[in-house]
Amino acid sequence: MKFPRRAFVHLAAGAAALPVQSGVARAQAYPSRPARIVVGFPAGGATDIQGRLMGEWLTDRLGQQFIVENKPGASGNIGTDTVAKAAPDGYTLLQVVTPNAINAALYSHLPFDFMKDIAPVIYSARLAYVVVVNPSVPANTLPEFMAYAKANPGKINYGSAGQGTPQNIACELFKMMTGLNLVHVPYKGGAPAVVDLIAGHVQVIFAPISESIQQIKAGKLRALAVTTTARLEVLPDVPPIADFVPGYEASGFAGIGVPRGTPVEIIDLLNKQLNAALVDPKVKSRIVDLGGTPVGGTPAEFGKILAEATEKWGKVIKAAGIRAE
Repeated sequence: MKFPRRAFVHLAAGAAALPVQSGVARAQAYPSRPARIVVGFPAGGATDIQGRLMGEWLTDRLGQQFIVENKPGASGNIGTDTVAKAAPDGYTLLQVVTPNAINAALYSHLPFDFMKDIAPVIYSARLAYVVVVNPSVPANTLPEFMAYAKANPGKINYGSAGQGTPQNIACELFKMMTGLNLVHVPYKGGAPAVVDLIAGHVQVIFAPISESIQQIKAGKLRALAVTTTARLEVLPDVPPIADFVPGYEASGFAGIGVPRGTPVEIIDLLNKQLNAALVDPKVKSRIVDLGGTPVGGTPAEFGKILAEATEKWGKVIKAAGIRAE
């Protein structure tokens, strides 16, 4: 039996349109029930706050609750594993942060492959660290601190939130690029490290803005430099390390990911909604207060950032001989 050419063309066009129509219908039906944003760190910290900001926005815009679920432990690996093994249906999201890029090199036997198992959705914010010292340290600028450290090799202790944390990695990169001999004192979290810095038990920390800004404003800590290549709105008078150590950059990131295999229509919908959040004045202001710079962009652009960060920090970890605790 022969089909008229016009009927054949009509059938072929209809068949070609089916996947597109199916994808559109799937995106239009999503979300039909509550979703969760998994945060691999405790409630109350900067990572948790970032996740809740994104969750509140999606809840308001998409008509279903996006609930933050904290699954702390193993530097975020427990939360990441939860998402990597979740159904790729858009109902389990991951708050992606700098340790995700670090952990690939830091841990040798992870039950997931971050770059393969998590699909990027959006690069929410670039995060900065600030070099802070105890006021007793005889240095008001980073060059003065570098001169002081050079004159006292092995006598200056730097604190961090633990072995292999972004603070540790950022300072190790600084040591490599300057040749300074600073002694690492790891703590179980950033807060106790800052407490000991104020008490004078360590002399310097590459601290998250959220953990140090109040102490800087109160004069309990002295800010010498930030780790981004540009100054921050929240600390406009503090110069970048790169002004004195050309090429230095150690910014962190925050973003959203989903299990690999999540339909592209759902990823695009989430990306569109979260890009809108990042230009909202209230959301932008909150991110800036946390020491971040709102970014946004496409999933592919965030994927490139993740790949570059994984490669960069892997080299620092190997060169410094850093091992997971």
